[in-house]
Amino acid sequence: MQNILFIIHSSPYGDEHFFSALRLALQLQEQHKSAVNLRLFLMSDAVTGGLAKQNPSEGYHLQQMLEILTAQGATVKLCKTCTNARGITESALAEGVEIGTLVELADWTMEADKVLNF
Repeated sequence: MQNILFIIHSSPYGDEHFFSALRLALQLQEQHKSAVNLRLFLMSDAVTGGLAKQNPSEGYHLQQMLEILTAQGATVKLCKTCTNARGITESALAEGVEIGTLVELADWTMEADKVLNF
């Protein structure tokens, strides 16, 4: 089993970095279901991608993608410091998404076989 950590910094809808990260995570989960343990840690403006009640007018829907990942066993956490800075720590989160800490990210990094940054 490979532990793969995604660290996502990019804003959810400003460019396609966030979307590309989720596409790869979904493909890894689909293609290598029993061989990977996926963890995603959202930082900076990426934390807004973990909020509930997203309603994009067109294109991809990141909340749905995150919910698919968590339903299939991936762990998704938002940086608490980043959510605090943006005033969204108490906001409703997408299904399966949680608030995390830098301590957890440090542990996940040490446990990871691969770390991918987006």
